[in-house]
Amino acid sequence: MDLTLTVIIITVLASIAAFESPRLFDQLSLSPYKITHNKEWYRVVTHGFIHANWVHLLINMFVFYSFGQALLYYFDYFLSNKIVHFLAIYFGGMIFATITTIVKHRNNYAYRGIGASGAVSAVMFACIFFNPWSKLLFMGIIPVPGIIFAVLYLLYCSYMSRNSNDNINHDAHLYGAIFGLIYPVLINIDLLRHFINLLTHPTY
Repeated sequence: MDLTLTVIIITVLASIAAFESPRLFDQLSLSPYKITHNKEWYRVVTHGFIHANWVHLLINMFVFYSFGQALLYYFDYFLSNKIVHFLAIYFGGMIFATITTIVKHRNNYAYRGIGASGAVSAVMFACIFFNPWSKLLFMGIIPVPGIIFAVLYLLYCSYMSRNSNDNINHDAHLYGAIFGLIYPVLINIDLLRHFINLLTHPTY
């Protein structure tokens, strides 16, 4: 079975189960207090498999499928062991995206975080790394080159992280995206030269 579909199926099933069980929802969610004080480290991964509602779930999985297919293609072209790298960037993004949240809310017993947004942002930005001038829809409407989208997205998430009270974990989006950009460089420094070459020779 396609790897992206496997992740999606597991996430959908876990989310549905959590929709039906508040107890399960609480057990799987990101709780910085319980991670810090009770050492429940599994939550840095399990929170990515549950979502607040159907809209939250469907948006994340649609974006993940769209970019996940492209990322598998890029990994197949540039790297060996594409499955290992794909899982590493998905779960690495998911974990990396929680760091600031855990630090900020480590003494907040009531805080809960959920969703695959950090992982999805990592996959999306890794795709931008491999093809920075591909067109993406900013705000779902305006077509812009991927690298421009990336800058706007990072600026937006950074601003919202400091100024928003909308119950969205903008830090997760921000740091997941950053992880997606740096992961290819961490595994092969030559890919940075490839990225710079693409960036300085735009195609439209």
